[in-house]
Amino acid sequence: MSQSIEALTKSLLHAARQAGADNADAMAVRGTSVNVDVRGGVLEQAERAEGVDIGLRVFVGQRSANVSASDTSDRTIEEMAIRAVAMAKEAPEDPYIGLADPDQLATNWDVEALELYDPAPEPSPEALQDDAARAEAAGLAVKGVSQVQSAGAGYGAQQVFMAASNGFEGGYRRTDRGLSCVAIAGSGTGMERDYDGDSRIFQSDLRSPEDIGTKAGERVLERMGARKPPTGAYPVLFDERISSALIGHLLSAISGTAIARGASWLRDAMGEQVLPKGISLIEDPFRPRVAGSRPFDGEGLPTSRRTIVDDGMLQGWTLDLATARKLGLTPTGNAARGTGSNPGPATWNIALSQGNATRADLIRDMGTGLLVTSMIGSTINPNTGDYSRGASGLWIENGEITHAINECTIAGNLRDMLQSIVPANDARAHLSRVVPSLLVSGMTLAGA
Repeated sequence: MSQSIEALTKSLLHAARQAGADNADAMAVRGTSVNVDVRGGVLEQAERAEGVDIGLRVFVGQRSANVSASDTSDRTIEEMAIRAVAMAKEAPEDPYIGLADPDQLATNWDVEALELYDPAPEPSPEALQDDAARAEAAGLAVKGVSQVQSAGAGYGAQQVFMAASNGFEGGYRRTDRGLSCVAIAGSGTGMERDYDGDSRIFQSDLRSPEDIGTKAGERVLERMGARKPPTGAYPVLFDERISSALIGHLLSAISGTAIARGASWLRDAMGEQVLPKGISLIEDPFRPRVAGSRPFDGEGLPTSRRTIVDDGMLQGWTLDLATARKLGLTPTGNAARGTGSNPGPATWNIALSQGNATRADLIRDMGTGLLVTSMIGSTINPNTGDYSRGASGLWIENGEITHAINECTIAGNLRDMLQSIVPANDARAHLSRVVPSLLVSGMTLAGA
């Protein structure tokens, strides 16, 4: 009988002590995943994976090393610890690394309240195939769709457990259920593709295959007959599907790692206006049935609800233990890690203030400009915030959608862009990043 993941972490810590580590932390993840792809109404591919991954981080003085494995035998655990200690002894000293003090650790949490695990039985491969086939059929039923490139359904379940020599122990289970469809219309150089999909913790929350397939088909038809936009300065509306990427640049710029290195266009912006007045950005790791919820972070610190931006003013950085120590600040409980990686700052669930206008209102009021529905590539200067990305979407003329746009570049400066955003009210509340469509008043478009 295989060891529990809790027992595995304790075995790793014991082996680390025996190998000469001063301190250590360990992580074990037992996971199952099933994925099914359908093409032409028949099964194209089915995959199932099961396994356990283990990771060990050791400290020898102010030196550390991290090792991982997928073999959980006693011999492997012993060899991992010996190797990790040997690696740590050769690593450079870092005055900021180390485990949390015992009084910093999370001690009380309610995993059940977060609803991270669906108790429903794992779906059978036949059920997943049926979902994917129904999504494909719905996409093909949309008049004008020539084919469905792919339709897939998947399920995953994980058990996670962490333990450390400072006394921390904690774990939780999580599930995810997904469904997607990619539709194609046109042919040759006029071929276009678009997609729709959904991912939820609970199967019962997942949108229907018919809805997903139909939406994928409708979206690809909107892209037909695309051409380049004129070059010039125009308002740009970031569709809700991709608007969270814009806020993601802000979140990256306030990461403790970027701030500690001085490589952030917001490095001197604490307490300054970074969003328009009246707009706030809230992090909440306690939202039920949301992928970004966490009972504790990757270093065993308690997570908490915090205001990142209040009424447009930047309130704080996103910090793990090491970056907090380097900056002389208090960690924010935002360390994320895997079995094979060291902790690093990451945000959990975030929500941007929504506006009062609908997306249609913003389209009507923007006059002439671009509604961006997809982006490719990225050229962003982390020090200055200069921004340039390839984009496609729909052209707006006199407040109405006229035709599709592709092969264009949108450019600006993130500091200026974010301070001018106008949010719509169309954010999807179940996502980890709840961000509505965002109108940026003036950007440079390079097209024809």
